This record gives sequence, structure tokens and C-alpha cells, in this order.
Amino acid sequence: MAAKKADPPRAWQRMLSGRRLDLLNPSPLDIEIEDIAHGLARMSRWNGQTTGDWPFSVAQHSMLVEDLLVDRAPDASPAWRMAALLHDAPEYVIGDLISPFKAAVGLDYKAFELRLLSAIHIRFGLPPEPSATLTKAIKRADQAAAFVEATQLAGFERMEAKKLFGAPPATIDRHHLTPLPTDDVKKEFLKRFDSVNAALSGTKKLR
Repeated sequence: MAAKKADPPRAWQRMLSGRRLDLLNPSPLDIEIEDIAHGLARMSRWNGQTTGDWPFSVAQHSMLVEDLLVDRAPDASPAWRMAALLHDAPEYVIGDLISPFKAAVGLDYKAFELRLLSAIHIRFGLPPEPSATLTKAIKRADQAAAFVEATQLAGFERMEAKKLFGAPPATIDRHHLTPLPTDDVKKEFLKRFDSVNAALSGTKKLR
């Protein structure tokens, strides 16, 4: 008698919204902004190695990146702003791995991250893959955000941060970071999403 074939391991995660997100083949229909905001507000940057009464969350980082993108490109379209705000959204599922560890994990991790990001983009009315120009602009803003966080919260000297993340833009000193309580961050992230979404889709509601 042939042995019963074992069931494949579970590859989905149940979200607080009730959605079950298939981690290997994520569907845009199973992605909710409340789940993203909830997860990112509880995900700490720098593996938690920051000053302050609260961890500096990926949700706060994402809003900072959008701010810095607009600093460099004041006429940035709502689509660009939304892509910047959601640039780390996959981390609500996969966590915030620091860049050196991402490199050690290899390309399979990156492919998984990009597949999930593509589904998130589709869910919120963006092209599955951003243009090379937009990708570069978000990367610059992300590096500038890392400079601000490193020097204000993570104990880096400015010269050390400059070597790692590049020279910051002239507007960098406008941004003063204070890690916020989780629930406050979640509310601020959803408020920012609603503002950008209103500009992106007019009266259309995505949540």
C-alpha cells in the first residue's frame, strides 16, 4: 500500500483583517492597508538598536522616505509618493532584515520581496514594477532616511553615515526624529496613506 502523500507545508499567513495571504504566490486581493500599517508600526528599524522610549518603526521610516522624496522632487506625482510610502510594505510579512543580512541571504529572498511588492502595487493602483527613474529616486530618499536615522537615533557619526549612505541632501536638517508609540504611528501612517490615495485616485476609496 502506497504511503499517503504528506500535505505540503502551510505557506499562508492569517492577517488580523481575516485575510489569508499566500506567501509564495501573494494575491493583491488578500492585501489590506490596515494589515500593512499594523505590521509596519510594530516592526523596528535597525534591529531595535535606536534611542528613545519606543523603537523607530518601519512605518515611521516609510513616511520619512516619502517626505525626503518630495524634498528632492516637490512636483512628485501621487503615484511616486504612494510608491515611496509603500516601498518597504513587504516587511509587514517578511520583517525588516538589515541590508548586510539581506545580502547574505541572497537572491531568493529578494525575489520573494519583489513578488510581494508587485502584488502590493497592484492592490493600490500602481504599476507592478516601478520605472528605473522612480526606483532610483526612492533609493536616494531611502539612503537619505538611513542617514537621518543613523545619526539621530542609531549612534553613527555623520562622517561614518556619509561613507555608508552617501552625502545627505541640503534639506536633511529639517527632519527631527522622535520614535512614537505604536498606535500613534499606525494612525499617522493610515492618515498619510489616505492623503496620498485621495490625490492618486480622486474620490475612489481603497479602504
